[in-house]
Amino acid sequence: MAEPKYKWTFRPRFRRRAFGWRSQIPVKRVNEAVREILKVARKDPVLGAEGAVLFLEKVSPALEQVDSSSGAIGSAVNRAIESIVPVIATARVDTEQREKWLERLWDAYQDDQIPYIERLGDHWGELCASKETASRWADYLLDITRLSLSPDTSIGGYFAGSVNCLSALLKAERYEELFDLLDYSGRKWWVYRQFGVRALVAMERPDEAIAFAENSRGINEPDTHISAECEKILLDMGRSDEAYRRYGLQTSRAHTFLAWFRKVAKKYPDRNAREILDDLVAFTPGEEGKWFAAARHAEFFEKAVELAGRSPCDPKTLTRAARDHVQDRPEFALEVGMLALYWLLEGYGYEIRQLDVWGIYRVTMDAAAELGAEDESRTRIRHMLKKYDLPHSDIIRIIETGLEEGERNAEPE
Repeated sequence: MAEPKYKWTFRPRFRRRAFGWRSQIPVKRVNEAVREILKVARKDPVLGAEGAVLFLEKVSPALEQVDSSSGAIGSAVNRAIESIVPVIATARVDTEQREKWLERLWDAYQDDQIPYIERLGDHWGELCASKETASRWADYLLDITRLSLSPDTSIGGYFAGSVNCLSALLKAERYEELFDLLDYSGRKWWVYRQFGVRALVAMERPDEAIAFAENSRGINEPDTHISAECEKILLDMGRSDEAYRRYGLQTSRAHTFLAWFRKVAKKYPDRNAREILDDLVAFTPGEEGKWFAAARHAEFFEKAVELAGRSPCDPKTLTRAARDHVQDRPEFALEVGMLALYWLLEGYGYEIRQLDVWGIYRVTMDAAAELGAEDESRTRIRHMLKKYDLPHSDIIRIIETGLEEGERNAEPE
């Protein structure tokens, strides 16, 4: 009796137009599907590859109604493609089976209406797995790709397969034909020229590859992607200092400044962390205060205080840092608390409530108490308040209430 066919958990969840317009659940389902595919692939690589092909067939139709304006669902699908393409590419199957997978993926790619799986074209050569298979696909796509890339606008036009052709030529090591297409087009579009860069690397001409990439920059071209490609080439050559100097800071941007700092530090472990922080601060003039968290987590406490005083810093971020260090670094906590009050009075902070104001004042005075500097600290705060003509301000009222209460408690009985 034959073993029952594996039932993919994700399959029924990705029927056509399965999701409404909200992106939270679809993002979750995409991530779950990827985890399932990778888990199965660890035990059975061929079955995992079959699941990956199935997912790529079903994902775009399932997401047709999802609002993609935030970019969350598009990013989730792109991450999924990056994760599961190697599963398909490395599965050991015969040529017939691989051609069946490629035909299914090609049909899904052509039917991709939104599109969600357009990044699949970048990996077409990798999906072919062998030079022979890649060469067959290159032959199949070459003529229409040449037409689509024609500099004559009456002939040329968009073809959802041009990138696949260039990727296949790269895998097949047909470099001369690849460059002929790029030269024929005459366009400096990175979506195409990236394959020229990779071809030059494969031909062991890395400096030419970097120059070719740099020459691809333009108004509508993705500078960060171009820089990342150049950085990778230099790092692979062991030219870490040059990679850092030319590209390291730009390519490591992240959703927070702290994450940005950590990303650079991880990528360049031999580089001094203080130097990295100083370079990042210089790279973002006028945003010094946003590097406070990075300096604090790196335990550059004096530097953190300096940065928070140079440009606006979120009062809540400063308050959390002060609270964390009241006991072990009260001097730091006191100065950070004072800065939190200052930026609060300057009008910075998001959704500040009365409880937040009281918390900032309280943690500042807790640090002052640890140092036995409560009177001096209250005096500093009163001088700070005098600079602001805000008679009806709830912020000033709450701080003054705290000051008066503290002064009464300090009076001898």
